[in-house]
Amino acid sequence: MKHDPVYQAVEILCRKGCRALQADIDLQVLPELRALDTQQQRQVLGEIKSIMAIYKNSCGLGQ
Repeated sequence: MKHDPVYQAVEILCRKGCRALQADIDLQVLPELRALDTQQQRQVLGEIKSIMAIYKNSCGLGQ
């Protein structure tokens, strides 16, 4: 699983931290996804949005 490009992209994006990642999502600027095809990009965004929904309040984004 660690060699899966979707998994790797999610891992890389999560290392940015929730505020930086949310800002990138809001601006729709995710250069880490350029190497992925459209379906993989959608998968990554879906995973990231699910993760962010859990952590939104704990990093001060839901206020």
